[in-house]
Amino acid sequence: MATVTKKKNFKLKVLSRNPEDYRRETKLDIHKAPQNPEAYLHPFTLGREYQRALNATKLERVFAKPFLCGLEGHRDSIQALAKFPSRLAHVLSAASDGEVKLWDLSTKKCVSSVVAHDGLVHSLCAHRSGQFFLSTGQDANIKFWSCSEEGVIGSEPVRTILNKHVYQGIDHHEKEDIFVTCGQSLDVWAGDRSQPFQSYKWGLDSMHYVKFNRVEGLGLPLIRGSLEKPVVHEIFRGLYTYDIRNLRVASNKYEDHIGAVMDVDYAPTGKEFVTAGYDRCVRIFNIAEGHSRDVYTTKRMQRVNHILWSMDNKYILSGSDEMNVRLWKAKASEKLGVMKPREKTAFNTIETLKKTFKDHPEIKRIARHRHLPKLIYTQKKQIREQKDAQKRKESNRRFHSKPGAVPFVAERTKQVVDVKE
Repeated sequence: MATVTKKKNFKLKVLSRNPEDYRRETKLDIHKAPQNPEAYLHPFTLGREYQRALNATKLERVFAKPFLCGLEGHRDSIQALAKFPSRLAHVLSAASDGEVKLWDLSTKKCVSSVVAHDGLVHSLCAHRSGQFFLSTGQDANIKFWSCSEEGVIGSEPVRTILNKHVYQGIDHHEKEDIFVTCGQSLDVWAGDRSQPFQSYKWGLDSMHYVKFNRVEGLGLPLIRGSLEKPVVHEIFRGLYTYDIRNLRVASNKYEDHIGAVMDVDYAPTGKEFVTAGYDRCVRIFNIAEGHSRDVYTTKRMQRVNHILWSMDNKYILSGSDEMNVRLWKAKASEKLGVMKPREKTAFNTIETLKKTFKDHPEIKRIARHRHLPKLIYTQKKQIREQKDAQKRKESNRRFHSKPGAVPFVAERTKQVVDVKE
């Protein structure tokens, strides 16, 4: 005899249609078309998103006003800039007359000033504690100055180290009580010692710039140039990124400056860096790209000697020859201040759309367009024509020569003259 088992909680789903959804009430009514409420299934979704990305790109260029203010007060050209790792609002600047000023970026005013050296100041750096800053000048002295949030304490340095030769650069370690200087030699100092405990020298060339690597904690110098993390700039328009483990081949090459690159500084994120140029402009580069994403300049700005990226990743400071420290936005069209949740959501949506359609010709043209001074525009055109002529000449020589007679040399390896092991 067969047994029948009963299942509990049995549900049966039946397809059903409501005639009111697709039938007309009278013959004169319009036929109802089925619609899907999902936006991504709309037949015109791609066109709508492209138009939104295009409008957002146009508005970004319309509201691109990076210049915020000028910090005036120096009586000579700016020679050095320094930031505090533990303070966001305070910045140090030094001029050729030996005067050092402490600025408060929140009020855009000078907190205090002191005549630090007899002659120009070569370099500045903040102490790891944030209570002191160090300076080197033409008078061959290293001076320690006490500094609080109210300003520089006293008109005399807390400590002075006398040297035989002039130091061009100085930097302090972020975690240890060690600082490094460069000039005719690279010297490493520790604690309260009046003599360096390590000294290095390479040939007869002077070193102009030294910086601690934030990752490895090493002091990295460069002869006749500057080094900030892995970015090196030379005196002829070019910037190169190197892997310290292999200095024979550059990881990337950056172009756009028509004059010498005077200074480099990294963003706190490590994904971008900013450069100061002899051609009176400031350029912002992405590490992965070979050309600058933005360029800042004004009519009154002269040769830019030093550049600084703030620790909150929102501002850039530049010091130039016309005795002015300028404050810029890191992103030209960014809105400053607190954003509401709906504004943040809309901003993130628009940024995603711009990244999606960034390679479309019209959006790419609008995003890359910049108004440049006539001098920079004409010289960039000449440099481009010269490079095209050189490439065409090399390709013709290679085509009309025997295979292997004219080897191909990559652009990244052309600048390397010699690497000493």
